[in-house]
Amino acid sequence: MNDKKMFGNLLLLLTAMIWGTAFVFQRVGMDSIEPVTFNAARMALAAVMVGALAFGLRQRKSKDISPRNAAAMPVPGAAGKTPVQAGERKSQWNRTWKGGICCGLFLTAGSVFQQMGVVYTTAGKAGFITAMYMLLVPILNFLLFKKKNSWLVWLAVFLGVGGMYLLCVKEDFSLTRGDILVCICALMFSGHILCCDYFVKLASAVELAAIQFATAAVVSAVIASFTESPNWAGIAAATVPILYCGVVSGGIGYTLQIVAQKFTDPTIASLLMSLESVFAVIAGALLLGEQMSSRELLGCTVMFAATVLVQIPLPDERKN
Repeated sequence: MNDKKMFGNLLLLLTAMIWGTAFVFQRVGMDSIEPVTFNAARMALAAVMVGALAFGLRQRKSKDISPRNAAAMPVPGAAGKTPVQAGERKSQWNRTWKGGICCGLFLTAGSVFQQMGVVYTTAGKAGFITAMYMLLVPILNFLLFKKKNSWLVWLAVFLGVGGMYLLCVKEDFSLTRGDILVCICALMFSGHILCCDYFVKLASAVELAAIQFATAAVVSAVIASFTESPNWAGIAAATVPILYCGVVSGGIGYTLQIVAQKFTDPTIASLLMSLESVFAVIAGALLLGEQMSSRELLGCTVMFAATVLVQIPLPDERKN
């Protein structure tokens, strides 16, 4: 494993820890504010934070290619070309805002369904169900991009389904409302990972993150205005959860994800990010005193085993 890939994997591990802990703050925030309003507030905060960073980086980049420094650069049309062409900048910007909007829509759907789901289920349980996106990524890669998977991947998928059954399905074969909402969230986050994997190689990572947060904030605010009753008193009461989920989980966590995905493939990324479920259970137990039944713990164990199994390379893959 090269240094860049190791760096990317470490960033994703840190991201998983941040996101897992965020489940606790999301549940606490629901005591004072409605879910979509909460999501709009946290995304707006993340958009401001990452937007300021993106603006600062762009200003610094502009100084690096200012007229004073341009004199030392090759002249277009001569033996070499300037490092940054106007046409290429415009093309990259077009890819950045298109990718940001696309990623932002998936992020909105995933985070809104997750936020609504945690109202009706525990933080640890929501974390493990959300981890299903790790199993959905190879399936969607096959269905949408014809990327074939090994028999080990499909075995992991079936194990994941079995673990989800133990975790969510009750004796009467029914799912709770919260479980269903978080399942939809897992599907949306799978799309988000694949969308980020595509656009991050074509666009500016930090600007992409800023645009996705702005998109998520606007869409969530519009939805909240029609389906909920946003008020400043509720937002003020949920200040600490919003700050953590907006600045740490949103601004730092999702930006780390986008930057890290430059250095690793989406399946490995989804495995590492799925470890948020482990941190969610730990945080829920330590901070909220949550407990899970033996059946639910067994389901968590099976699901986590599936997320590890799906990454084991077969002998011929090791050669490749």
